Amino acid sequence: MGEDQISPDAEVFWSSGFFNINLTLVTTWAVMALLIIGAWLITRRLSSGPRMSRWQNALEVIVTMLRNQIREISGQDPHRYLAFVGTLFLFILVSNLLVVFPGYVPPTASLSTTAALAVAVFVAVPVFAITHQGLRTYLRSYLRPNPFMLPFNIISELSRTLALAVRLFGNVMSFTKIVAILLVIAPLIFPAVLNALGLLTGVVQAYIFAVLATVYISANSQTERSDDHSDHATAPDANEPSRA
Repeated sequence: MGEDQISPDAEVFWSSGFFNINLTLVTTWAVMALLIIGAWLITRRLSSGPRMSRWQNALEVIVTMLRNQIREISGQDPHRYLAFVGTLFLFILVSNLLVVFPGYVPPTASLSTTAALAVAVFVAVPVFAITHQGLRTYLRSYLRPNPFMLPFNIISELSRTLALAVRLFGNVMSFTKIVAILLVIAPLIFPAVLNALGLLTGVVQAYIFAVLATVYISANSQTERSDDHSDHATAPDANEPSRA
């Protein structure tokens, strides 16, 4: 990608009318194919004994880490969110880590990719909440603490989705841009250092996105549960007999 291009969307391989195949689409599908094939190769011969492959061991470490993080963040059973949050984390992680290959531009450096990931979280929030609480309870959460907060709660939902997309896009795109500039200035000095920094940045960005997605998805059910606990906590006091 040239220095004057800040997004892989600018590199178009094929175009016809409104449809075009650019570098973002190519790398996105390549990452998805890599994840699918990798998951099939690792899980086709799973072992429950002491002798297991290194790839299965690595995958179990990642799954265990995700379970613990989701449980700590949401305070709920991680099984409900593991598939969705884990898919987001692995896709962003692999997309960013492949930056070690020369000429590769991660699809997360495109606003279209990060917007799609943010929209997926935006849709997942009501889906998980309605599945867990029911439609009526979920819609009632927009009227808290009073009905006048309805427009502000809706704006909050939209703004955090926008922030989720822009934050990931801005961090990955800016790092890619800096790498392109430094490679032009000193191509023999910076590549190794920037590759190491790119790996660290890719892991951090994937982790932050997964954490924020977990917080957004579990926030409504946590609020509802807290309110229920408050109601249960105050109810016995109202029914207590007078001590006088």
